[in-house]
Amino acid sequence: MDVTCLQDQFQRALSQVSRAVATKTALPVLGNVHLKTEGGRLRLAATNLEIGITTSIEASVGEDGDVTVDARLLSEFVNTLPAGPVRLRAEPGKFNLQVQSGEGKHAIKAGINGLDPDDFPVIPTVEGDGFSAIVDPQSLREMITQVEFAAASDESRPVLAGVLARFDGETLTLAAADGFRLAVREGRLLAPVGERLDAIVPARAIRELGRILGDRTEPVRLAITPNRSQLLVKVDETEFLSRLIDGTFPDYRQIVPREFNTRLEIGRDMLLHAVRRASFFARDNNDVVRLAVSGSEEDGEPGSLEVSANAAERGSSQSFVDAVVRGPETQIAFNARYLVDVLTVLRNGQVTIGMNGSNQAGVLRLPETEEYSHVIMPMVIGAG
Repeated sequence: MDVTCLQDQFQRALSQVSRAVATKTALPVLGNVHLKTEGGRLRLAATNLEIGITTSIEASVGEDGDVTVDARLLSEFVNTLPAGPVRLRAEPGKFNLQVQSGEGKHAIKAGINGLDPDDFPVIPTVEGDGFSAIVDPQSLREMITQVEFAAASDESRPVLAGVLARFDGETLTLAAADGFRLAVREGRLLAPVGERLDAIVPARAIRELGRILGDRTEPVRLAITPNRSQLLVKVDETEFLSRLIDGTFPDYRQIVPREFNTRLEIGRDMLLHAVRRASFFARDNNDVVRLAVSGSEEDGEPGSLEVSANAAERGSSQSFVDAVVRGPETQIAFNARYLVDVLTVLRNGQVTIGMNGSNQAGVLRLPETEEYSHVIMPMVIGAG
């Protein structure tokens, strides 16, 4: 292999595919990036067997070939090189990559030992006749952001460590739950699909997909392999692969309450600040934050929400936030971290909260729409 590319393009591509490099593995080749000339371009690939990322950049190819080398070492070295051409050479049958920037006495060189490229796993491409759907990348990115954090962080129940993607007609629904909270977001596909399909994508993988989407604006194709085992996504010159989790996701439609005794509309920023202040005290008391609603339209008084927390050894905190309240006064306790998580991703000026007393789940939404619902189970009101 003998290929020359630009340092900035090479570094960006290395940074992108390195997100799929395995950090702890019994297979050393999974810690490597695969470099290969293909169609007059330089193709880079990495995989940890759960996700795989491939991309390609413009290059001047003198001789075709491929090599795999330590992804971290190569990325760190290339990151220090000056802007301009970088030459990459590897002799056939020798698992060593020669990297050179510049010429003559000012040339910067390195030789990086690698492994047999034949041992690198084959990463499928977005081709074939399997199921596929077209989506706006910014819509998908926002959907991922508003849902993925609610997935379980452990894998004791594998389906809860993933995000459900439901394709149905012109609608894509993402849902994630960890047993204490549930996030559901509906969005529109750019074209209807011919059949309903459910796929459970590992939460770690779908987070990486959100990063890859970045600020891209061209429509993105999501494809499911015929055996329903992998998700394939093509974003410009980059292709993303994720394994899918086998199993059945809980019926989220049965979890989201349909009616509420008390509803309030409240400023998102003011509520987030109040919850964060309370969380400083709540962390010494199982993260319990209390919400107490007072005032309602029925009695003609403006409503308010008291956000408080108490820790026996640290002290207590109270904040009051104006709110439009519909329904009777009530109170409920939530995990502060769960409230902060959802309020952080809801960037609109206002949010609504629906409650049915202290012992039933509360629901956060955006005003005048039900495309997003975030259900949080209550904590014991008497704690602390």
